[in-house]
Amino acid sequence: MTPPEFDVATLNDLSPGRFPGLIGLEITHVERGRVRARLDVRDQLLAPNGYLHAAVVVGLVDTACGYGCRTCLPDDATGFTTIELKTNFLRTLTTGVLACEARLVHGGRTTQIWDARAFDAASDATTALFRCTQLVLR
Repeated sequence: MTPPEFDVATLNDLSPGRFPGLIGLEITHVERGRVRARLDVRDQLLAPNGYLHAAVVVGLVDTACGYGCRTCLPDDATGFTTIELKTNFLRTLTTGVLACEARLVHGGRTTQIWDARAFDAASDATTALFRCTQLVLR
């Protein structure tokens, strides 16, 4: 069970006025070790070529992983920071809803590793696969 300080509303309250709010990210589900998020694809998020900008996809999945990391920090941690990330892009979107699910793969005292899958919410077609490593700060 996720502690109450990590519920959907609390995590969504972190976004306004920051990058996640700028891209329209919304957390839709949170539990310890798993987070789901989404954003509406709109013209402002497209690259000049008319496709969804890669940075938006990375922003969605990296934020979902980061918010998830918050739910799994050791008691003596003061925070975390991303020290490595990788994304494989498989397809793109130009309209609709981009969603993702992030899952904890490794939750150590020093690092956490998270995997995420970004997908078209309408068809469930995978748009990107993502992995990141978070350094636990003390």
